[in-house]
Amino acid sequence: MKISAYILPVLFLILLVYARKRRVNIYDAFTEGAKGAIPLAVSLFPYLAAIFVMTGVFEKSGLSALLNSALAPVWKFLGVPEGVGPLILIKPFSGSGSLAVLSEVYAEYGADSYVSRCASVIFGSSETVFYVSAVYFSSCKNRKLLPALAVSLAASFISALLACLICRIM
Repeated sequence: MKISAYILPVLFLILLVYARKRRVNIYDAFTEGAKGAIPLAVSLFPYLAAIFVMTGVFEKSGLSALLNSALAPVWKFLGVPEGVGPLILIKPFSGSGSLAVLSEVYAEYGADSYVSRCASVIFGSSETVFYVSAVYFSSCKNRKLLPALAVSLAASFISALLACLICRIM
């Protein structure tokens, strides 16, 4: 058995010992924390619903495919392989959608190809920007969403370009 199978049980035991030493009633602390999760889920729901609808419209309307074909010359100029463009476009919106695109890249180009390596690094090194923004901005008082989204999307795009560059060099 691998050592990674023991990490969570060991952390759980450490937490129990620490709580016991501090004389914290673990059950009461857990239920108190669970009570706080319900208002958070209620306040988060409208933001998540908006993100899921936006993702569905982006994919089902064909806007994603249209945008990708329009950006194909730009992708080529920047050194992004042909099959990776759809992943760069969908990753900020949807984790499951980008996983589906990654699977398609593997099926079409093979798992050890340059295109697949680029897609893997892009998938692993970026985040679903709109989902994370929805979670963050639903619980904070700062409502300046546009600057944060612009920086996050720019960072995601730059990391995709760097991923392709690094995969090309290696």
